[in-house]
Amino acid sequence: MQRVGYLGPKGTFTKMAVDAFFEEGPFIGYESIPACLEAVERGDVDLGVVPIENSIEGSVHLTIDYLIHEVNQAVVTELTVPIRQHFLVHPDYNGEELTHIYSHNQAIAQCQQFLYRNYPEAEIAYTASTAKAAEVVVEQGVHSAAIGNHLAAEQNGLNILTHNIHDYDNNHTRFAVVQNTPLPLETRAHQPIKQKTTVMITLPKDYVGALHQVLSAFSWRKMNLSKIESRPMKTGLGNYFFLIDVDQPYDEVLFPGVKAELEMLGCTFKLLGTYPSYLLEMDSVAN
Repeated sequence: MQRVGYLGPKGTFTKMAVDAFFEEGPFIGYESIPACLEAVERGDVDLGVVPIENSIEGSVHLTIDYLIHEVNQAVVTELTVPIRQHFLVHPDYNGEELTHIYSHNQAIAQCQQFLYRNYPEAEIAYTASTAKAAEVVVEQGVHSAAIGNHLAAEQNGLNILTHNIHDYDNNHTRFAVVQNTPLPLETRAHQPIKQKTTVMITLPKDYVGALHQVLSAFSWRKMNLSKIESRPMKTGLGNYFFLIDVDQPYDEVLFPGVKAELEMLGCTFKLLGTYPSYLLEMDSVAN
């Protein structure tokens, strides 16, 4: 029986993705992304599920940086789910002034236009997850509100004052399923939409044409790159690594060729995962 850790508590979008994808648990919620990934690292759970990118706000840098700098885990599956953000209020709310609005920083960023137009004077407070924001509103009372999903509202007895408040309709979040010990996944019957491979590449130094040389190693082999992102190495200003998503599984010809070519240039090449990518069609599922 697999133990699945996720960004909790119950009522997060991560939990909704977990429920939709995995056949059975136990499912164990953690208060933060680092806590979830550390639980995987210690072996408290067999795998972890954490948000890694949103189509509106981009990458979840905390997840990426923690996977690179703090733990040694592989991405084994990717889950993409549609996001529906709602405006949640206390069950006793009856038109009182809302002075505080709580949610995860990504959820707040996804609803900036709604907040600016409707509650420009309210104080914005960040929580570890959207579900945690709903819990805070229960405690704080009628002058507070939260941004979250319908499950968070139901589980905390909140009312949805306004549905679908995200700024753009095409709102999706990608979740990474990670392991440090390879184990088969017990999942529901979903078909992957494609296979992907993620690699980390570090340049020996910053010089003219360095990134072009890296990309050329993939280009002339006709390997399609769906994402390229730079992140600081945390070793000094100007030192970066690149995360590259390739839309094909790792093989024993093309990828070793890329690795050898880049290492000849002085780059380092690290495989972070080769995995299936799933699109989960759900009525409501973000951080």
